[in-house]
Amino acid sequence: MRRGDLVTVAMQGDFGKPRPALVIQADLFAAHSSVTLLPVTSTIVNAPLLRISIQPDSENGLQKPSQIMIDKALTVKRDKIGQAFGSISADTLVEIERCLAVFLGIAK
Repeated sequence: MRRGDLVTVAMQGDFGKPRPALVIQADLFAAHSSVTLLPVTSTIVNAPLLRISIQPDSENGLQKPSQIMIDKALTVKRDKIGQAFGSISADTLVEIERCLAVFLGIAK
């Protein structure tokens, strides 16, 4: 499991169903007991800084047009995460990193 991989995760709380998520945690922390993710949804909304749209393709393995939820980052134990089923493009990862930097106040 690497940064940029798409995985299925069993979530609790508001997003309590298994859903796809993007691994956003740095690969440097691969031995850590938990992983930081961004949930993926097929509910499309117009929120350019908070939702990054991605179309299904053979690289990402998604079945429907989806959005990565920048504002819903969460950290879960590794045993709640399934195998990677795809990955996002390098360009999309850069776009996500930029939006995360704005959302977290790291970039102005």
